[in-house]
Amino acid sequence: GERMKFCPECGAPVELRQPPDDNRERHICTVCTTIHYQNPKLIVGAIPEWEDGRILLCRRAIEPRHGLWTLPAGFMENGETTPEAAARETLEEANAQVQIGDLYSMYNIPYINQVYLLFRARLLNLGFSPGVESLEVELFAENDIPWDKLAFRAVSLTLKDYFADRHAGSYQFHIGDLLAPISHTSTSR
Repeated sequence: GERMKFCPECGAPVELRQPPDDNRERHICTVCTTIHYQNPKLIVGAIPEWEDGRILLCRRAIEPRHGLWTLPAGFMENGETTPEAAARETLEEANAQVQIGDLYSMYNIPYINQVYLLFRARLLNLGFSPGVESLEVELFAENDIPWDKLAFRAVSLTLKDYFADRHAGSYQFHIGDLLAPISHTSTSR
């Protein structure tokens, strides 16, 4: 998780150490001794499909992966369900209204402490437009998907499975683990 410097409870410095009866280091306050746990974040999104089979993608206006295409998705908020998060993110990033369907794919990405959840979704109308985090939003037929300009592996893999399932005539739930990409840069920075 992120490196914490000060205790949110009392403002004193925290240190990383392993609490008794725990199996990993935690941020522990040096004064009030509160243990601060950090857990993986959920990224939730949609595969918005129009009546003609085209899929809505967003071109990112923000880092990481600025300028690349992705499915509408983002961090789940407290107080919402995963389908609500998928619908909200689609509305925020593409001003698109969707009816959320079945959970379609789940990717564990342990090296960045994230879990991706992508739902099938029905696009309700064509009144979409770029939200603040998108440069443009567009409907793509399978043959037009910008495969070499997709932002994230979880999105790329999900779309490949999605079109393969469509051709097979049956949609299956897909689950996978993504390992850290092998870096080809020098290790001495």
